[in-house]
Amino acid sequence: MIIGIDLGTTNSLAAYFTEDGPQIIPNRLGNHMTPSVVSVDGEQVYVGETAKERQILFPDSSASVFKRNMGSQKVYQLDGKRFTAEELSSFVLRSLKEDAEHYLQEPVKEAVISVPAYFNEARRKATKRAGELAGLKVERIISEPTAAAIAYGLYQKKENTKFLVFDLGGGTFDVSILELFHNILEVRAVAGDNYLGGEDFTKVIRDLFLKDTGLSEEELDHRELGLLRKQAEQCKLAFATESSFMMNCQIKGEVKTALITRGRFEKRCEPLLDRIKKPVKKSLSDAKIKISDIDEIVLVGGGTKLRLVRKYVAKLFKKMPNTSVNPDEAVALGAAIQAAMKERREAIKEVILTDVCPFTLGTEVVVERGKDKHEAGYFAPIIERNTTIPASRTEQFRTVYDQQTKLNIHILQGESRFAANNISLGNLEVEVPPNKAGAEVIDITYTYDINSLLEVEVKVVSTGEIKKMIIKNQEVDMTDEEIEARMKELSYLKIHPKDQEENQLLLLRGERLYEENTGEVRLRIEYELREFEKVLNERNEVEIANARKVLKDVLDEIDEEW
Repeated sequence: MIIGIDLGTTNSLAAYFTEDGPQIIPNRLGNHMTPSVVSVDGEQVYVGETAKERQILFPDSSASVFKRNMGSQKVYQLDGKRFTAEELSSFVLRSLKEDAEHYLQEPVKEAVISVPAYFNEARRKATKRAGELAGLKVERIISEPTAAAIAYGLYQKKENTKFLVFDLGGGTFDVSILELFHNILEVRAVAGDNYLGGEDFTKVIRDLFLKDTGLSEEELDHRELGLLRKQAEQCKLAFATESSFMMNCQIKGEVKTALITRGRFEKRCEPLLDRIKKPVKKSLSDAKIKISDIDEIVLVGGGTKLRLVRKYVAKLFKKMPNTSVNPDEAVALGAAIQAAMKERREAIKEVILTDVCPFTLGTEVVVERGKDKHEAGYFAPIIERNTTIPASRTEQFRTVYDQQTKLNIHILQGESRFAANNISLGNLEVEVPPNKAGAEVIDITYTYDINSLLEVEVKVVSTGEIKKMIIKNQEVDMTDEEIEARMKELSYLKIHPKDQEENQLLLLRGERLYEENTGEVRLRIEYELREFEKVLNERNEVEIANARKVLKDVLDEIDEEW
């Protein structure tokens, strides 16, 4: 038996396929959703509702929202023991597996597990390993929006239909654009925010309570924060039907109260709603379509049940979204259908699912800066983001210096022009015969498959020597503090000796447009930025002014088209 699993930030679900279609598997308490919470008491590990209750009483030995740190080095200390987000997720998956075996009365050895479309390489690998730690064979990881699209039966709609899946879960936000052609359901583009979800809307209410009661977060212990979060969650749910909610929370032995109104809550949520726009705009741009080209909007994730979110989506897309499937269950149901496809069940209409690479994959290169001048640290894309996978792309590179005998291939993932701003996936070194600069050539081939395995092959053209490596089990992640520190270290690369604000602004604008575009437009921006930087290096004010006007005109044209 292969089951489908939605491993969520706030709640997780399992489902299986029956003659009547996909069905949610109830947990041992008879509920469809299992809270993604783990609590440890000595040698005993609790998962789900029990862990959620223990978290309020014993916050130091409990953990939740750990999905946001999948694939990172973050360690959780629970009752004196250390766990990674991957290990905590494996406890949730094992609980779902055991509940499924109890309900189905047969062993469950394999699962299709969903991940946010915008999860990077490290996060996807961590999810797969969590399943294996739970005793599950995980041959297929499916993107949450793709699973949701299947659950809504989008593959049974008329041909040449374009869908936008709007997935706001407990901790992550994804936008995916899919198109149906014959029996092929193709993901055209994905974008998202790994740090935006229902939990952030709950935090808005919590912060309003703290402000109204004159308290600060630092004054509260873990237990009081847990109680406050629970009250804030109840308040958020109440706003579906009520215009206000009286919050009561015992702090330092005294009951504190605050009346939170829906209008005030919605006003404070405007910055969160603004964050939704960027991924939507980015996905439409990458798919090269307009909002008016979208035939149907599909809502997925518990966050989309919020009244203000649904109003916002309807206003943004100028049409009512499809809510025919429970947004909490859509992903698990879709994963179960995918599991049935994998088993080649006769009841399932055969459909070919395509996915895309969510991030650009490339390598670090040296660029020419005038005669006999070179500058290292730049990023050369090889597989662009939103390329349909599996995909294989080859790019050719040359030696830079006379008598150069080695080339280091730095494998990177990201959208910045600068190598150091992207995520490092590994290094591969090859030897080349000593020769004149540019005479020795290597072919770099990246092959990326649907299970997020990246194979890198480097061929030295003159000797025929080939070196390969497969990028897997990487745990490359950076905290916000590390990113901030890195950006400070690299500020000279972006600002250069260009102290004039107008030059800085133009370069940053170019960087933004480079990250937002792909293909020929990206190459054009890269070329224009390099030309401008060459002029800046010469420090001739007249030439800089002329070059600035040329670059501004180009960026204005691209921005207008975008």
